[in-house]
Formats: sequence, C-alpha cells, structure tokens
Amino acid sequence: MIRRNTRLRREYLYRKSLEGKERALYEKKRKIKQALEEGKPIPTELRNEEGALRAEIDLEDDKTAELRTHIDDEYANASEKDPKILLTTSRDPSSRLTQFVKELKIVFPNAQRINRGGQVVSDIVEACRAHDFTDIVMVHEHRGEPDGLIVCHLPFGPTAYFGLLNVVTRHDIKDKKALGTMSEAYPHLILHNFNTKLGQRTANMLKYLFPVPKPDSKRIITFANQSDFISFRHHVYEKPAGPKSVELKEVGPRFELRLYQVKLGTVDQAEAQNEWVIRPYMNSARKRTAL
Repeated sequence: MIRRNTRLRREYLYRKSLEGKERALYEKKRKIKQALEEGKPIPTELRNEEGALRAEIDLEDDKTAELRTHIDDEYANASEKDPKILLTTSRDPSSRLTQFVKELKIVFPNAQRINRGGQVVSDIVEACRAHDFTDIVMVHEHRGEPDGLIVCHLPFGPTAYFGLLNVVTRHDIKDKKALGTMSEAYPHLILHNFNTKLGQRTANMLKYLFPVPKPDSKRIITFANQSDFISFRHHVYEKPAGPKSVELKEVGPRFELRLYQVKLGTVDQAEAQNEWVIRPYMNSARKRTAL
C-alpha cells in the first residue's frame, strides 16, 4: 500500500511538472486560432509549426480545447460517485465541539464520524485512502469554542484551512419550536459571490462535499461570500398553499468561514506546496477581496 501511494504521488507530481509544456503549446494554438479568426497573417515564430498545430486544432473538441491543469484533475471525476466523508475533531474534544460535529454529520450526507482518541493524522489519512473516502473534515477548537475547519480532499489534496467564527449550534437555541426538523435528504446548494479564480477553487472544494440532490428535495444549504467571509446557512422549505406560497425555516447550525490557506497536498504533508495563503498586508487592504 505504501509503495502504491508513493507511485501514485509520483505520477501526480509528474503530471504537475508537464503543465509548463502544455501551457506553452496552448498559447501557440491560441495565437494561431486568433490569427485565423481575425484574418491576420500567422506570427513569424509559429510559421514552421503551423501545419502540425493546425492539425491538432482540427482534432480538438470542447473538452480537449481547454487548458487543463492538475488542479482540474483533482475534481475531474468527483461528480461520478457520491462523496464519502470522514468527520473528526482535535484531540480531547469538549462537549460543545462534540455536539457541533454531531450536527455536521447530518449536514454532510454520507458522512461518518469517528472519535479522534490518540490517532495520528497520517494514520487517519492512510485509513481513509484504504476505505475509499473522498474527503476528511477536521474541526478544531480553542477553549471549548470551535475555531477551525480543515477540508482535505483525497487521495492527494488539495487541503483548505478555514477559520470558524460565530458558531451557533442547534443545541444553543432554547426555543425548539422555532427550529425546523433537520432533514437528511440530499440538499440543493447555493454558492453566492465566488467570483475570482480562488473563489471558484474554494466553491469547488465546498460543492463536492455534497452529492447531487433529487429535484424535489426541500433542503437548501447556502454558502454566501461577503468580504471573504463565507456565511453558512441551512434551511428547509414548505409550500403549504401551492407553489406561490413558500415557508422558509432555518434548521441550523450556522457559522462563518474565513479561508486562510490552501495546500497542494493532504493534511498530513507538512512539506506540501502552498497554493494560496493569507498574508498580514491582506487584512489592511479594505477594497481587495481574495474570493
């Protein structure tokens, strides 16, 4: 198993190393396409390669015409099967963190929760790979308050590190009549205001934690980005008097997420390359948004 994972990791790094060559070839074909569409002469530096490149362009379809990277490969087949998520916590969790993770287990369909105990992160990752888990979600706390969420995609990454803020669990709400019943149907997703390249990347990491819902599902999960703070909301709706009357009821939990790091590797790989990390100067730039 260790040799197999090492070989697969090497293949992944090899595909990553080919990106420069593929990008250069893509740029050449793009210049030739642009020249042909605008009726301009072929650029001088490409005239010797024009025949071979035009033959490749003629053979391309909608999928192969786009430049694909190792980042795209990570989620290329994600929609072919339902995700399988492992939920766990930091060591020695408080009762509040345990309650929060129990609620997250119902939020994420097909999730399995385990007690962390004394297990090492690398052992958890290896066990998840062996049992075909697609993601690991790990929740951390500070003085009994959940303050961190790690989403690790398997088998090779990426791993997103989020800060958790303003956590309100169903257990915190005393008026149980105001809460709706937490449905276990596959939810519809609303991803709002993820406009940048990093925003689309973050939206993919969150989107592929959920399976494809049925059209008549009455459960809705919202990830709404505003000033790089992602608000999580969980609702169910009813139509008591026909399609024009909709009653929306929040079922909880609710919290805010703040992305601060994305790594091109799994959570146990300390040497993995940083794809993006927040810097101190980013906090002072009022008009600049990363997502």
